[in-house]
Amino acid sequence: MYTSTLLGLILACGEGNSEATDAANTSKTEQTENNTDAKETTEDSKMGRQGLVAAPADVAAAPADAITTASGLAYKVLTEGKGGEKPSPEAKVTVHYTGWTTDGKMFDSSVMRGRPATFGLNQVIAGWTEGVQLMSVGDKVRFWIPEDLAYKGAPGKPEGMLVFDVELIEIKNPMPAPADVASVPADAITTASGLAYKILREGSGGDKPAEDSKVSVHYTGWTTDGKMFDSSVMRGRPATFGLNQVIAGWTEGVQLMSVGDKVRFWIPEELAYQGKAGAPAGMLVFDVELLDIQKPIVAPSDVAAAPSDAKTTASGLAYKVLTPGTGTDHPTETSKVTVHYTGWTTDGKMFDSSVQRGEPATFPLNRVIKGWTEGVQLMVVGEKTRFWIPENLAYQGRPGAPAGMLVFDVELKEIQ
Repeated sequence: MYTSTLLGLILACGEGNSEATDAANTSKTEQTENNTDAKETTEDSKMGRQGLVAAPADVAAAPADAITTASGLAYKVLTEGKGGEKPSPEAKVTVHYTGWTTDGKMFDSSVMRGRPATFGLNQVIAGWTEGVQLMSVGDKVRFWIPEDLAYKGAPGKPEGMLVFDVELIEIKNPMPAPADVASVPADAITTASGLAYKILREGSGGDKPAEDSKVSVHYTGWTTDGKMFDSSVMRGRPATFGLNQVIAGWTEGVQLMSVGDKVRFWIPEELAYQGKAGAPAGMLVFDVELLDIQKPIVAPSDVAAAPSDAKTTASGLAYKVLTPGTGTDHPTETSKVTVHYTGWTTDGKMFDSSVQRGEPATFPLNRVIKGWTEGVQLMVVGEKTRFWIPENLAYQGRPGAPAGMLVFDVELKEIQ
């Protein structure tokens, strides 16, 4: 599922922390969990200062006893595991590995980092996708991966044939698709929009989320040919997001649920990704279990306009101190601050809240909307202030951002 960034509505330059990865706009974000895979050489893989894993004697070329596949991938089993299941092309695997160029230079190693790497086999270089499928848990295999199955001359990547020692630690194969994944069954209910759904398990009943609620769910998504493309169940952690931040089929469908319900949705393309590049195409099928509902924080009574007792600065920013602070210092324009905040549009719709997330936000004051840069400098630690920020000091009509004047309650927690 794809969710929006944690501070995406605050940070003027769009650099926030990302929330749970998901595929229903649901991952506008997050699809590889660690992204410590064979596609990337990370900063902590540059370990020359700490010593290197010595290259094997046969690093320059595949030896005569190596097996070569039709694609040109060569491999040799170094240690046999316990046999059994092998990963599928869509499996998520956990491995330890070290990689060298053919001149014996180590360029990456999970072994040196002291932590295994976890990734989807369909998210790495072709030589890994093919090679790891030949392994069972416990196997340790050496691969000689020709350039056309590796980085293909991509700038900044290791060049030429690469050699990897890979130990397969764990396999999580995709969850099998339901039997009715190809089309909507006769016993499903179809709404006016074309969304179809079927209740798999009823929860305890009670409240249903609103369009602007924040929800926590477990879900798995498949295309109609039965390929799983995303799953919070596989990741082992629920996804949390605002219902107004995901694809239309999720926004509509999850509002039909109560906590504990598990529902299967058939979401037509016009309510899903609408042909967006890189996203799953066509009708999508999701099994969704609703775990928790967080309703929006109620807007203050003076959200529509600044009241008469508010102060207004020369720029047009209006503010009112709700709770005096205990500090004496004010942040400067270049200070980094930690705050709790909630934001509403003037019609009372909450669009973002660190309070609801239960996690304060930290950011430099010179990298947020102008109303925040100016307003938070007026505060001291411990102070809680309400700001009415006119559009020219907010998002200035930027597509996808809240429009018009915005109202924020801000509590200044810390100045760095």
